[in-house]
Amino acid sequence: MKLALVIEDNLDNLRLITYALKRGGYDVISAETGESGIELAHKERPSFIVVDINLPGIDGFEVTRRIRQSEIFRSVPIIAITSHAMCGDREKIIASGCNSYFEKPIDPLTIMDKIREIIDGAVKP
Repeated sequence: MKLALVIEDNLDNLRLITYALKRGGYDVISAETGESGIELAHKERPSFIVVDINLPGIDGFEVTRRIRQSEIFRSVPIIAITSHAMCGDREKIIASGCNSYFEKPIDPLTIMDKIREIIDGAVKP
């Protein structure tokens, strides 16, 4: 089974995305801070990563930049989730190294189709 890492500090949001990913056939590991998410990514090497932008400590932009610095994570899809999507945020999220992003609240019944589209697009040659 494929492994997904979710870096999210809000437990309700974490439960929701975890539910959707497990329902979609993924094993899920999670971290509540950016620092612990980076450590877990290096330790577990997930198939893809979902990262909240607004995290305690270092934010999701910095988490993504640090993860992308490692050669092993250059092609791993990273999807941001945020509740504060403003004009220009999409560009900032993509520039940090994310493949795409979703605005909260997410719909657990349709999110997997969107995630699969992003993952398929990220791994194509």
